Amino acid sequence: MFTDRQEAGKQLAQKLEAYRGKDAVVFALPRGGVIPGYEIAKVLGVPLDIIAVRKIGYPGNPEYAIGAIDGHGTTVLNETETAAVDKTWLAAEAGRQQQEAERRSTLYRGGKKPASAEGRVAILVDDGIATGLTMRLAVRSVKMQKPKEIIVAIPVAPPEAVEALYREGADEVLLLEPPEEFLGAVGAHYIQFDQVGDDEVIRLMRAI
Repeated sequence: MFTDRQEAGKQLAQKLEAYRGKDAVVFALPRGGVIPGYEIAKVLGVPLDIIAVRKIGYPGNPEYAIGAIDGHGTTVLNETETAAVDKTWLAAEAGRQQQEAERRSTLYRGGKKPASAEGRVAILVDDGIATGLTMRLAVRSVKMQKPKEIIVAIPVAPPEAVEALYREGADEVLLLEPPEEFLGAVGAHYIQFDQVGDDEVIRLMRAI
């Protein structure tokens, strides 16, 4: 159990000490991943950037991801789940989430160019994983840039999501709690798990 995202980020940073001052870059998944991502980047002395990927939620239950999409329209889908939903709805929802990913990429970077992962250690960070679809898409996106190594650093995740990340191309998945102890929802592992707003993300992105 973590007090908040900041504490989880500090614990992850301790486990990543070997990368302090190395040619590495932290890629956080906004919004929730930016707080632990900031803590890691600050301790390691490396750049902080974002990978804006959005979950495609099940109709009527948007927190349950059946897919993920980035600002370029690249998707990772749970084929079993998406086969059961209306295709017109799915296309429209994917379009909405792609637009939101584009909005976040532009807003959060504040005019900065995206950081390159080529030849570097890419550390991908979120506040936790449930289905793992958004992080799988993030790994896929970074892998295309030919990094030296891909490390996924997350406080909590279920076993099947961890396995999927390795299959997707992650070299290491660093966790703070054993996968078999996942409680079914990321927020269940935090005492304080408030929504993170745009202003907080922008403040942290500018502070490093």
